[in-house]
Amino acid sequence: MTTTDIKDLMLYGERINIEYKEAAGDLPKSLWETYSAFANTIGGVIVLGIKEHRNRYEEDRFEIKGVADADKMLKSFWDTINSDKVSRNILFDDDVECIDYEGKTLIAIHVPMANYTMRPVYINKNLLSGSFKRNYEGDYHCTDEEVKSMLRDANENGNDGLMLENYDMNDIDLPTLHAYRNHFKISNLDHVFNHLDDKEFLRNMGGMTTDRITRREGLTMAGLMMFGKGLPVRDRFDNIRMDYIDKTNLIGDSRWSDRLTYDGTWENNLFNFFTRVMPKLTADLKRPFKLEGMERIDDTPVHKAVREAMTNMIIHADLFITGVLKVEKHDNEFLFSNPGSLKLPIEDIMNGGNSKARNPRIQNMLRMIGFGDNIGSGYPTILRAWKDEHWRKPTLLDRTELRQVDLIMPMTSLLPESVLSEMKAHYGEESYHAMTSEEQMILAYVWNGDSISNTELQQLLGLNSIEVGKILHQMVAKQLLNKENKNRWTTYTLLKDGNADSTSEEKTDVTDNVTDKDTDNVTDKDKGGQKCNITTETTTETSENNAKSSETGSETSSETGSETGSETKDQIINIIKQNPRISAAEIAKQLCISSRGVEKQIRKLRESGIIRRKGGRFGGYWEILQQ
Repeated sequence: MTTTDIKDLMLYGERINIEYKEAAGDLPKSLWETYSAFANTIGGVIVLGIKEHRNRYEEDRFEIKGVADADKMLKSFWDTINSDKVSRNILFDDDVECIDYEGKTLIAIHVPMANYTMRPVYINKNLLSGSFKRNYEGDYHCTDEEVKSMLRDANENGNDGLMLENYDMNDIDLPTLHAYRNHFKISNLDHVFNHLDDKEFLRNMGGMTTDRITRREGLTMAGLMMFGKGLPVRDRFDNIRMDYIDKTNLIGDSRWSDRLTYDGTWENNLFNFFTRVMPKLTADLKRPFKLEGMERIDDTPVHKAVREAMTNMIIHADLFITGVLKVEKHDNEFLFSNPGSLKLPIEDIMNGGNSKARNPRIQNMLRMIGFGDNIGSGYPTILRAWKDEHWRKPTLLDRTELRQVDLIMPMTSLLPESVLSEMKAHYGEESYHAMTSEEQMILAYVWNGDSISNTELQQLLGLNSIEVGKILHQMVAKQLLNKENKNRWTTYTLLKDGNADSTSEEKTDVTDNVTDKDTDNVTDKDKGGQKCNITTETTTETSENNAKSSETGSETSSETGSETGSETKDQIINIIKQNPRISAAEIAKQLCISSRGVEKQIRKLRESGIIRRKGGRFGGYWEILQQ
């Protein structure tokens, strides 16, 4: 690591995986908490010799102090990490280095994400109180349940082979099991399992087991979850729900057009959930006519990708913690969500070739009937299918704070024509084409009012944290994006009224001088549906009026601003009621006000808990929570 690398880390680095510590004389005590947190989550870099002032802006945020005696500190570090202070040393010599930074010595410690068989990494010889996790706010103690989850994940044999006491064949829904066996027979015509009775078939598939010491037999977790009657499933696993929500073609105030949840009309086991949801997910997908010999083939890479996503959601779910196996279908997007966290680094998952399912017996049951056939290739299959369609890259998010993994699969082009036209019109053709392809893509992602983080963009753009950080930093400097800091958690939203199109002086003047109060006044004049034109002349007049109004006293000004702002909010709410999928730009056009005015009011409505954004960037919609 060089001086330039350190500067880049300080300026562009993502705070979730970077930690700076002063370390003036000795190793800071908090170093070991951060080591545990990085090892148990996504990995990161600890830099000793830098003091971080979190209440300051970027330029003054970091103070380079250096370490007084690097050799002494390094010896102390290695002595400690190899002692019983730390449960496990996962570092090599090359992971720790000294850096000369303008005459001062810094120490950089590169902590990888620990292998799932090694987690949790803990300190002070205390498994429960000494295990830490990393989230956007810093290092936190793991809960007892989080520690137990990591211990379960360390088991190479998975979680679903556990024998459930007092659960037997009476708890199996035979129609479900027989439906599965029919699929099995079609896929494996000459298999010896076809001749077994139900109990022995289930045993050979990993759905039933016998304790060799006590000779007691019972269903495994895999057997009950896949083929169990609904009531026993809910009794034993009351922490888990299965939910499918179709949010396509919504009418009026409807929250969904179709839903499959626990309503007593079906035996809620995993096989039934899978076989009922899959046709609903793929019903609207294009099926090109294709013949192989005399047989029609209507399966496509997209169909296979959706099945892989559904399969992965099930086989990687942590069924011991509270959560929902949730599938959402939107007009232009799929969402698959399961409780748990990623067992492998995201890079390994994207590259494929390695599968570490939490539920390997369920994985095998699905594989034997043709789902998830190539173990370890699921995510690459999804990426390949989406790339071939020229759709936006799917995003896999490990939401550690929620103990939930989300897979978002947008079915929209990289740059939708409608968004492309709006962007060119807003920035001007010349300014738009002067942008890099990465800048254009990022703007398209946030165009309809959504936010994005460095972590999400790493997957979407295929770049590392520093590379993404540089792009975001430049876009903020160009006034294309607005940076929102929430301690270490930074997100970026669209800043439509920046100076990107500085070639148009008139346009810039108009945008910069129109206030919320001004936009509301324009709306009042235009209630009859007449075309509204905000000109330089109007803007100048408005500015003069603003100057005059400020002389009359703050009380009148405040009262007027409050009234007009409230009116605009009400109008926005009414428009959203009529069309929940409307964009901020379209609202601005309807009200004949600036985009900035609408965005300000929407931000206030979201912060007040009146509205919220649901779904993806282009398949999402506005939801009114209260009025």
